Amino acid sequence: METQEKTDYRRIAQAIDYLKSNFREQPELDEIAEKVHLSPFHFQRMFTEWAGISPKKFVQYLSLEYAKSILKEKQATLFDAAFETGLSGTSRLHDLFINIEGMTPGEYKNGGEQLSINYSFAESPFGTLLVASTAKGICYMAFAEDELHASDDLRKRFPNARYQQLFDKKQENALNIFSRDWTKIDDIKLHLKGTPFQLKVWETLLKVPMGGLVTYSTLAGNIQNPNACRAVGSAVGDNPVAFLIPCHRVIRSDGALGGYHWGTNRKTAMIGWEAARVNFQ
Repeated sequence: METQEKTDYRRIAQAIDYLKSNFREQPELDEIAEKVHLSPFHFQRMFTEWAGISPKKFVQYLSLEYAKSILKEKQATLFDAAFETGLSGTSRLHDLFINIEGMTPGEYKNGGEQLSINYSFAESPFGTLLVASTAKGICYMAFAEDELHASDDLRKRFPNARYQQLFDKKQENALNIFSRDWTKIDDIKLHLKGTPFQLKVWETLLKVPMGGLVTYSTLAGNIQNPNACRAVGSAVGDNPVAFLIPCHRVIRSDGALGGYHWGTNRKTAMIGWEAARVNFQ
């Protein structure tokens, strides 16, 4: 006899298959719930628990990935991309890209060609940083052992953007995080692109206080997706802004530090530095 958990999994798998095949129809919640014989309310709650995002967000993510493939591979116009994705017009395509990808469809299609990015190198307590900003906010911050290599990594993210080595106010505000309480800095704006799942993990990370630590499993639980520890780890590792999104505060359940994109020695130093500041206050 099938357990309730297996029944729930089967229904969610069926719903995901249906959405993958029919997202271009932009199905409503009632329609999807009916396909798996659940009430809209029950389906919404169950899908969010299993998938980590709502059915609407899942459809948006599928739509975005499809639109991206059309824009890049077929060099479609924005109108055609919106039409083929099942969206009502280019304004909805624009909103979809801004909300999830952090850039307009045109900027994505042109590899960031319409983006103007300022960047500079600055010293921090943990080594040299490359910090980059757009008109909207900080789009990248990474520790730079080699400035040329760090600049190349930045350009790979936005290969057709216009770059200027210039220190601006957004970068100054971001670097203040090393000299002031990060919870009291209201002027730091971020311009990030990522999947809905990544953005959810990064948003949750921002709630981990200075001097605090969180495990991967706890982080997964905080986003209502306790079985997604591995996916959470990948999202933490993909964090594009060092220290501002505090991925260094995530450790393993056994108390071990775990990995860190910019080195475990640096991670150890960061945790100790923050703990000392909190205790001193």
